[in-house]
Amino acid sequence: MANPGAEEEKQGIEKAMVVIVEEEEHPYAFHVSGPRNVAKPNWRDLINSSWKDANYKRTVIACFIQAVYLLELDRQESRPKETALAPNWWIIFNYKLARILIDERDGSIFGAVLEWDRSAALANFVLVRPRGAPKAVLALRGTLLKVPTIRRDIEDDLRFLAWESLKGSVRFKVALEALKVVADRYGCDKVCVAGHSLGAGFALQVGKALAKEGIYVDAHLFNPPSISLAMILRNIGEKAGLAWNLLKSMLPSSSEPQASNDEEIEDDSFSLKNWLGHIYREKNSVGLKKWVPHLYVNNRDYICCRYTDPEGVEEKDVEKMNIGPTDAHVAAKLFVVSKPGKQKFLEAHGLEQWWSDELDLQLALNESKLISRQLKSLYRVPATQQTQGRPR
Repeated sequence: MANPGAEEEKQGIEKAMVVIVEEEEHPYAFHVSGPRNVAKPNWRDLINSSWKDANYKRTVIACFIQAVYLLELDRQESRPKETALAPNWWIIFNYKLARILIDERDGSIFGAVLEWDRSAALANFVLVRPRGAPKAVLALRGTLLKVPTIRRDIEDDLRFLAWESLKGSVRFKVALEALKVVADRYGCDKVCVAGHSLGAGFALQVGKALAKEGIYVDAHLFNPPSISLAMILRNIGEKAGLAWNLLKSMLPSSSEPQASNDEEIEDDSFSLKNWLGHIYREKNSVGLKKWVPHLYVNNRDYICCRYTDPEGVEEKDVEKMNIGPTDAHVAAKLFVVSKPGKQKFLEAHGLEQWWSDELDLQLALNESKLISRQLKSLYRVPATQQTQGRPR
């Protein structure tokens, strides 16, 4: 006679096995869509750290951002710890989840702090943290087009579109506080902030906020947003100005043109600012450094492609005003990928491309107009120092 209890137990085991198989074949499982040729840390990293390889570092940090997307998906789909997708995206690299960042408006996870897991590393015979590996990484996800998160994600997208700033968002405050905490705990040279899409916008602005305080953290920004209404209006104004200058050049002029009062004031202003900048550089050039974020953009991605617009000659002249620490232009490392032929937007904007084996990445040699505008405030002479530098 069959045992009903045993039959039910057998059916339960079979269902559990089906669930496990389905989870293992999930398209976002690390072994399905993660990088193919990246090795987890081992004892060889004590001799030659993989983290010193820029491609390896970019790949791992992109995986950490993917983990944040999956933390939110795991939450939405109520995945238990045993079948959660996110942990495998950091465990393999000997990191652990130290903190999750939650948007109080909808309870969604938009960021996470991952820290070097010394216990896991020792289990893999990695006795010390490899050189170049950060002690902590603040990773921030971008827009997630799911019902529980789409409203607040789009709200912040529109915030950037309208104002080219994310400082009014609750996410900015939470991310900035989290980055300050780990920078104070481990030292800014051992901390990294990273983000994708909207998350890259937040990472850029919280990193810049700390840089203004003299705290320089490593920053890696994937497909950062580059289009805003403010930029469009500014570009319209620039084009109108160029048209007006062209029109004036076509008008007849006297043989001995006289400068107007406004022009004299403007010339004096330029010379004063240049003189102050010169004095400031002489007195303060020693020991000053720049914050140099890493930007990864795809020319086929219309959200971030404006970062590859070169800086114009006229804007370069304007940017030289008030430049403080160095004579060089504002700094960032801009990496550009552009595939031949057609490429769909989701592929060009996707995070997965940044750990692809077929990635053809070039370090852009041109100076980006957008980077200069966004970072120039870091290198201007502060107003108080300008006042102090004036002759009495």
